[in-house]
Amino acid sequence: MSVLKKLAGETASYGVSTMLGRLLNYLLVMLHTRLFFPEQLSVQVQLYAYAGLTLVIYTFGMETAYFRFARKEADQRQYYNLILSAVISVSVFFSGLMYLFAEDVARLIEYPEEVTLVRWMALIMAIDGIVSIPFARLRLEKKVKKFVAARVANILANIGFNFFFLLLCRDIYEGRYLLFLKPAVDLFYDPAMAPGYIILANLMANLLFFVLLCREFLDFRFVFNRALFRPVWVYAFPILIMNLAAVTNYVFDRSFLQYLLPENFYPGRTTRDAIGIYGQCFKLSIFMNLAIQAFKYAAEPFFFSKAEDKNAPSVFAEVMKWFVLVCILMWVGICLNLDLLAELFLRKKIYHEGLPIVPWLLLGFLFLGVYYNLAAWFKITDKTQYGTYLTITGAAITMGLNFLLVPRIGYLGCALAFATSALVMMGLCYYYGQKYYPVPYPVKSSAGYLLAGAALIYGSSRIEIANLWLAVPFHVFLFGLFALAVLLAERKALPPRFRTLFGLFKV
Repeated sequence: MSVLKKLAGETASYGVSTMLGRLLNYLLVMLHTRLFFPEQLSVQVQLYAYAGLTLVIYTFGMETAYFRFARKEADQRQYYNLILSAVISVSVFFSGLMYLFAEDVARLIEYPEEVTLVRWMALIMAIDGIVSIPFARLRLEKKVKKFVAARVANILANIGFNFFFLLLCRDIYEGRYLLFLKPAVDLFYDPAMAPGYIILANLMANLLFFVLLCREFLDFRFVFNRALFRPVWVYAFPILIMNLAAVTNYVFDRSFLQYLLPENFYPGRTTRDAIGIYGQCFKLSIFMNLAIQAFKYAAEPFFFSKAEDKNAPSVFAEVMKWFVLVCILMWVGICLNLDLLAELFLRKKIYHEGLPIVPWLLLGFLFLGVYYNLAAWFKITDKTQYGTYLTITGAAITMGLNFLLVPRIGYLGCALAFATSALVMMGLCYYYGQKYYPVPYPVKSSAGYLLAGAALIYGSSRIEIANLWLAVPFHVFLFGLFALAVLLAERKALPPRFRTLFGLFKV
């Protein structure tokens, strides 16, 4: 239990920079959906989808390779210098090309008027790629506080710059207050490109990483050792392919929705409207993804450290059990309260049209989180080729179902494709994992909780309560009953103090 407490503590700490940070970032969703219509936000949705794909190319599996080769303290410095040098070279090369040929890129993605935004995004992607290795170093060295501080500072800066450009500069430009600053604001502020300042704010916040991580950059030395790099590349290449397939699975919908959705599919809505609606509703599913990301930050080094422990399978099974329980509780809690979340974060009613996709996206992220947990077996046994096969399969399913479903049922097809793909990947990973690295996962109980949660979500959706003041207490009550039922079912596994707290056991 002490091992699990340590992992849970590290997950919670990383979660501060992901969960809390992104919750703060949700202030921006409220701001953006209040100020802009879906069509105005469609370019951001697509550029960030493409950025997710290119970041995998920029890092090309080197984060995981760093954990694998820098496990011994004596090796940490040389592999840090080697791997960061490689990532810097690739990031600068590809972003440089994108910056130089920004006009061609803008035409290719069918936003020829957004050349400046493409250039800004090229710089953002280069920075994200470069700082990934210093952040991996902080994780390996267990410097959780610095990791969290840098991430949260970046998010706070991004929020600040968004409010500066989108509200303060706008109001000064329009002469509402601080008139003495208007000549200065007139020099750089253009109301016609207001949505574009979302990306500029992100770029300015990302530049702060070089200050926040200055120590990790100051003791870096650019090197390249072909003999030393070869085994790193051999190990990382399957992970690159795996990550490419995984991120394709994640961003294919937003990248290709404009090409797959027939014109006028949604009456009175353009294709760009649909992209904007889907992109903003997709953000409501990020709550689950953030929890998974926080877990991954802590779990990847943890799994490697426990790889040679004879009790590792039982520990991994216990980790999976609690991971699944937490994710199912999140799934049920969010789905039951979608009406409240929509009112809070999606300020224009037009965005609420996309809410039916959210439960499916959340479920897809839940399956994907279980897959990441299961994937420990092929990483610690150096059979990373299986990760490649599985994620390529998942990506193929995502692409195939998107081509099949989107022309027929619109962006709901994107969500169903994602959930189906994640389910297949999870099932295959479990099957092969039990052959090569057997772990006694609690499959039956996990499936039972999942089905019970699905039944509750479906049943609740059939009860329409128009009044939000009545709907929210009812949905919170249902979630409380579900959570209590889970605790009762798992009472024997709870720590003694929690058994006492809930009066479930005498201790």
